[in-house]
Amino acid sequence: MPKTRPPYPAAFRQQMIELVAAGNTPAQLARQFDCTAQTISNWVGHAAVDRGKPSTSKEGLTNAEREELHRLRRQVRQLQTERDILAKATAWLAARGEKTFTPSSSS
Repeated sequence: MPKTRPPYPAAFRQQMIELVAAGNTPAQLARQFDCTAQTISNWVGHAAVDRGKPSTSKEGLTNAEREELHRLRRQVRQLQTERDILAKATAWLAARGEKTFTPSSSS
């Protein structure tokens, strides 16, 4: 089972990004600062996307876009849950023979 650890502080991530920009490799920094080279590479890639200059050929999301996507996914889950509850309530009321909506006949 992989070990988990709390997220690195933003200042530490920024320092690693600056050290890579200064010419250090992620592998060197990983040995020095006890984190993985892949993690540092991910931070560098995300920072490049945030600046509008992806470091690889594939497109990435900025931090703002990632946060918005997370918020929208959470909102979709909430709306789906509400829809499912309303559908079950409607089915339950229909089974009891009660009307759920009475349209107005005045035109």
